Amino acid sequence: MTSPLVLLHGFTGTPRSFDRIVGLLGARSALVPCLAGHGPEPLPRVDGFEAEVDRLARLVRGARLPPARLVGYSLGARLALALLVRHPALFADAVLVGAQPGLTGESQRAARRDADEQWCRLLEERGVDAFVTAWQAQPLFGSQAGLPAARLEDQRRERLAHTAAGLIHSLRTTGLGVMPCYAERLQSVAHPVRLVVGELDAKFRALGDDMARCLPQARLDVVPSAGHNVVLERPAALAALIGAREAAA
Repeated sequence: MTSPLVLLHGFTGTPRSFDRIVGLLGARSALVPCLAGHGPEPLPRVDGFEAEVDRLARLVRGARLPPARLVGYSLGARLALALLVRHPALFADAVLVGAQPGLTGESQRAARRDADEQWCRLLEERGVDAFVTAWQAQPLFGSQAGLPAARLEDQRRERLAHTAAGLIHSLRTTGLGVMPCYAERLQSVAHPVRLVVGELDAKFRALGDDMARCLPQARLDVVPSAGHNVVLERPAALAALIGAREAAA
């Protein structure tokens, strides 16, 4: 694999989330931006999901990269999918970890926005520390219980580096409840796409199966003994998939 990498972290992550992956891949050209709402100084603010997609596209163009391998995890995977739809010429192929194409009905989106507003209220009323404790306790991340304590503490420090205002901005502008649904546009994505899910992540395995049937050039890779956050839980396995000669080989 010789294409440069563009790596998009998940919600509450940072560019550091990919440090182990980049290290395992060796010396490769990589662009690892901070997503809107993240970081100790969470700038810039964006006006909506596709405004963030277009901002990321401008960063990739500004880096003057040849067509890159696009890698995204969770929120980053949703943004990456939108980049393939809206700015296809920037990318050669993609590896999407824990991806989904968006919610299909307004009632689903409204319910998700309501749920995200509860997280926003927690951030407003009790701050980032209490939010991070509650966020990490979700069943979605239960598979991380057996990870080394040092790795979990490093993840917590990463999450605590954000501001309450920044995370609220991320939830309200790039959350799943405000994301357009790209399900009907999957067939237009001509890139080879490798969909990666953890074996223990039943919800996203089902979503991955559905997406693999709709994308013209896709394969689904299930990482054994991993949950939703394959980046954190199985970095060596993910690095091997990212480093493969072709994303959907």
